[in-house]
Amino acid sequence: MNRQDNWRIARIALAILALDQLSKLIVLKYLGVEEQKIILDGFFKFVHWHNTGAAWSMFSGSNGWLAIIAVVALIALILARRHFDVHRASGQISLGLIIGGIAGNLVDRITRQHVIDFIYFYLKRRDGTEAGFPAFNVADSAICIGVGLLFIQSWRNREAEAPALPTKG
Repeated sequence: MNRQDNWRIARIALAILALDQLSKLIVLKYLGVEEQKIILDGFFKFVHWHNTGAAWSMFSGSNGWLAIIAVVALIALILARRHFDVHRASGQISLGLIIGGIAGNLVDRITRQHVIDFIYFYLKRRDGTEAGFPAFNVADSAICIGVGLLFIQSWRNREAEAPALPTKG
């Protein structure tokens, strides 16, 4: 792993961290807590929700523990980065997205004691209630996309390493 690979990962992570924190500052400026702004009725709105748990508000109220886990995860990813295929751009992008996303939510956990979620997709039922996907933010998206890229890269690497099957001739 060379210095250029490390810098590319760091630049991507810092860009995600900055974009995540900027988007959350905009939410703080324009939406009060629990306030919602409908963008596409019955499908999408911006919200200002606080989350002291993990994805889907699991482990709600565990902000401190989740902050510790995030720090450990960041340290582990940074120390183990050479074990990922970071010589390719896809590996650098995926690690940068994951590290930046974890850092973005960690900043919230430390400075605000909760994570700000603001992107909310939902469907409006006939009775007026909503069935929605849990609200999320830029950091959450970066983590999910980064992990998805790592899976795709892993599958491609396995296919490239797999021995060719004999053909009938």
